[in-house]
Amino acid sequence: MITTGIRLATVDDTRAFGRRLATVLRPGDLVLLTGPLGAGKTALVQGIGAGLGVRGDVTSPTFVIARVHAGPVPLVHADAYRLGDRPDPRAEIDDLDLDASADAAVTVVEWGEGLVEQLNEEYLQVRIDREDDDTRVIDLVPRGGDWAGRLAAL
Repeated sequence: MITTGIRLATVDDTRAFGRRLATVLRPGDLVLLTGPLGAGKTALVQGIGAGLGVRGDVTSPTFVIARVHAGPVPLVHADAYRLGDRPDPRAEIDDLDLDASADAAVTVVEWGEGLVEQLNEEYLQVRIDREDDDTRVIDLVPRGGDWAGRLAAL
C-alpha cells in the first residue's frame, strides 16, 4: 500500500507530519528519504526526532555524514549527499557502521537511494517533492515487512 499525495503547506506542517510518522516507528527501522534540495527532508527528520523524544537539536548531517541523537528511541540521521560522487559510495556507507546501531535505533538516511537499502530488507521510502508555492508533497512507499499496516494507522 503506497500512501501518496500527502500535502503539507508549510515547513511546520512537515515537522508535524514527522512527529506523526514517529508514532509508527520503532527500533530497527530504516527510513530512506528522497527528494530535491530544499524539499524538506531535514525538517521531516526534525519532526521524527521530536516524536521520538530525542535530546538536542536535529540538524542536517551533510558535512558530518551521520549524527546519533540520544533518546528513549535513539535516532541515527545520515546524509549520503556528499557520498554520491565518491568512487565507491557503498563502501563509504559501510564505513559509517550504520548497521551497528540499527537494531536499537531508528535510522533515517537522506539521499541514500541506491546506497543503503542493504542495511535492512524492510524499509520505508519517503519521497518528498516541493511545489512552486512551497507546498511539500509526500509519498510513503513501504518496502517489505509490516510497513503497510503501520502506515494505515497514520
